[in-house]
Amino acid sequence: MPYCQLLYHLVWATKHRNPSIHPDEERLLHELMRNKAVQLGGKVFALEGTVDHAHVVTSIPPAIAVATFVGKVKGFSTAELHKAGLGQNFLGWEAGYSAFTIDPSRLDRYIAYVRNQKQHHADHTTIVVLERIEVPPSSVHEPGPTYQIDPLADYQSPIDGAQPVA
Repeated sequence: MPYCQLLYHLVWATKHRNPSIHPDEERLLHELMRNKAVQLGGKVFALEGTVDHAHVVTSIPPAIAVATFVGKVKGFSTAELHKAGLGQNFLGWEAGYSAFTIDPSRLDRYIAYVRNQKQHHADHTTIVVLERIEVPPSSVHEPGPTYQIDPLADYQSPIDGAQPVA
């Protein structure tokens, strides 16, 4: 069996970035997210947020796509919060999310950052790149290929002239 240690810092926002996570319901919402992540085979190292977004530091099993993992955690937490008769102002989560891979040697820093979310927001000491949910228009993208194939060049296939295998 292969050994995989896939660590992520995940971030997602409430629908329309509405400040709809009520302080009295936040603990249950986080518990629901944690339970679903663990049920999917993840290990949650830290989970915290503010009134309009959540941060999760977790492992994700290699058999589950990040998008699937995030979608199931978000969907389950919304549905279960409403089943409990709570979250009257909570419309759910935005479709998007951010996912950052974590070097295991820096895991403790990510855990500390997430656990101190409310303080970072109060003190304006957030790390901007770890707070974004969507790609900003000015983000850097990988350039397309710069090579060109000359269709008129004399090309010989690697199998041309090869001797058949007996």
